[in-house]
Amino acid sequence: MAEFKMLTSRILLLPIDDIDTDQIIPARYLKVVDKEGLGAALFADWRYNPDGSPKPDFLLNSPNASEAQVLFAGRNFGCGSSREHAPWALAVFGFRAVLARSFADIFRNNALKNGLLPIELDEHAYHKLRQALEEQPDCMITIDLASQTVQMPDGEPIQFEIDAFSKTCLLKGVDELGYLLSFENAIAAYESRL
Repeated sequence: MAEFKMLTSRILLLPIDDIDTDQIIPARYLKVVDKEGLGAALFADWRYNPDGSPKPDFLLNSPNASEAQVLFAGRNFGCGSSREHAPWALAVFGFRAVLARSFADIFRNNALKNGLLPIELDEHAYHKLRQALEEQPDCMITIDLASQTVQMPDGEPIQFEIDAFSKTCLLKGVDELGYLLSFENAIAAYESRL
């Protein structure tokens, strides 16, 4: 998992409420046990026609979609069934963060464990950023995990919440097991004293 310290990126605007995990990654793609190829299946039912051809008006099919590492969504993002494949697909596509009005708890936890930063915006920040994106779709934001801020396109810093353990893991680029393994020498020293 890559370290997450600071990210400056364009944003893809998908301000839809209640985007569930089956829309993020349809169930037919859950047969895999690794992340390979899941980026191509991200939002598959919205992204592709029945014949498999891309829908030209869907945001992930735009020529500059790969430049955006941040997705902007509505309320209750990631609701529905628990599937780790949803944050996998978002991360494999290239997203490092999702900004939304709110998240489903299971999705939030799965995202954090897989290096994807879910940032919940308050009403003011959400509407301000949405308006900025509608007026200037190629605007940039900067996310600083250490200070827990999102710098809006106009430079205003917006604070966000994240639990201390998840923040530490993202900053170090480790999952829960990697965090525990970072104490291997201390554990070995303790065991040698027994």
